[in-house]
Amino acid sequence: MRLLFAGTPEAAVPSLEALIASRHDVVAVLTRADAPAGRGRRLVPSPVRVAAESHGIPVLTDTPRGDEFLARLRDLDVDAAPVVAYGHLLRPDVLAAPRHGWVNLHFSILPAWRGAAPVQRAVIAGDEITGATTFLLDAGMDTGPVLGTLTETVRPRDTAGDLLDRLAHAGAGLLTATLDALEDGTLNPQPQPADGISHAAKLTPADAHVDFRDPALAVDRLVRGCTPAPGAWTTLPGPGGDPVRLGLGPVTPRPEVTDLRPGELRAGKRDVLVGTATHAVELGTVQPVGKRPMAAPDWARGARPQTGTLLGTDLDGATR
Repeated sequence: MRLLFAGTPEAAVPSLEALIASRHDVVAVLTRADAPAGRGRRLVPSPVRVAAESHGIPVLTDTPRGDEFLARLRDLDVDAAPVVAYGHLLRPDVLAAPRHGWVNLHFSILPAWRGAAPVQRAVIAGDEITGATTFLLDAGMDTGPVLGTLTETVRPRDTAGDLLDRLAHAGAGLLTATLDALEDGTLNPQPQPADGISHAAKLTPADAHVDFRDPALAVDRLVRGCTPAPGAWTTLPGPGGDPVRLGLGPVTPRPEVTDLRPGELRAGKRDVLVGTATHAVELGTVQPVGKRPMAAPDWARGARPQTGTLLGTDLDGATR
């Protein structure tokens, strides 16, 4: 089949590479326009664009809403448009243009975790099993008929980044197999169940704020679910409450340590512990504003926090 591949982030690259190596013909790639990044705010191409151009595949960065894009899509005369984390809603005439439709690879077992952050939300919720689904895009948010699924175990120490990497590679095979079956005429799309619907809104920085009044299990899941992005964080005591990022290394539950109050910090030579509502957790990395991430003990040697310091406290001393 002639394919238009739509995707943007690194998680979409394994699927693009798998389709390039398949029996199908990727005639063009649709991705988001170059975006500013880094301190210099220079324009950086998406990972999908970099991968496509390395294979000499034409790249479109049009916003897929105008008549001009629709005309270009029709000129491409594609049989199907596989989609992985592209990031734009499509209008009905665009959805109808490919003969076999737009085939989306979504990183959950639908209808669970419809939306922008299914992997992060699954980790934060403590799901033991997740997976990926291929389905036909329709006018709703991840509501179209299902074409194929796979399952994946959420491991006890998985970060969202770890889990997404495994799903991106396994999902590439699922997407390729789905397109093969569509071409062969052996697929029977199935409506999504009416039960078990949950939603995975994009995580905001506010969502990633660690409240040490929560149990250690919830703190652990939040930090892992927000790693690597947007990065779990807390604040140091004092005026202004300088934020420090706790992501890039999950916390480690320390159930044997129960004598610390929620948010109370204890820095040793080899570990940095913080109390929660149940027991302590050991911090993995700490990243103060404007600095690189560092191992928590290295941060403590430089910052020299006093024993009893309360992380995430208001000026009145209430943890948050």
